[in-house]
Amino acid sequence: MANRFRAGHVVRMRLARLQSFALSLPHTTVVKQWGECLVHKVAGKMFLILVLDGGTVAGVIFKCTPEEFDELTQIEGIIQAPYCAKRMWAKVEDLAALPEPELNARIRHSYDLVVSRLPKKTRSTLGLPVA
Repeated sequence: MANRFRAGHVVRMRLARLQSFALSLPHTTVVKQWGECLVHKVAGKMFLILVLDGGTVAGVIFKCTPEEFDELTQIEGIIQAPYCAKRMWAKVEDLAALPEPELNARIRHSYDLVVSRLPKKTRSTLGLPVA
């Protein structure tokens, strides 16, 4: 029973760290959508979905390039995100599939991809890179 508590505690701590990292990105908002999903957005455009199951992370969904998608889905525990654009969104089903620093880097890259596609006026208004 102690091991089960510890495993649950570690997963909840990982959720807190993922949430904290995502919210540290400029102009990030989060809304609860589709039941147990925390959807992270910048300027109303989603870049990260934390799929929850009773307060723990059941999946992490983020935007990527088609090339990154092909690379990521070769890793056991990472699949095409359901209901998302084909080869543009990956879902990490097993958090052990990516070390936390790499997962954070992927989340940051997802954020950057979304920001780069925002209208220049929106980026300028928010003080985000326009180039």
